[in-house]
Amino acid sequence: MSGRRILLLLLPVLWFAVLGSATAVVYERFRTRELFAKLEKLDAERDSLDTELGRLELEQSTWSSNALVERTAGAKLHMSMPQPADVRIVRP
Repeated sequence: MSGRRILLLLLPVLWFAVLGSATAVVYERFRTRELFAKLEKLDAERDSLDTELGRLELEQSTWSSNALVERTAGAKLHMSMPQPADVRIVRP
């Protein structure tokens, strides 16, 4: 009789433990899917930013090329390369 009484008291406790555990599993799977979707979105954003960085680095290298700087200095600032006779080398 005592064993049966313990079982009757223990059965609802175990039932609620199983129900709570199942609920926790469902919630964690939902949260995992939510975080995975966020991760995929961030990966796509990272890839987009990497592409833009590559484009900007290429543009920077184009704008900083010696030929472009020399042409721009000549056209906009009316600068020109000095003649060899006008160059002086100063040594310390």
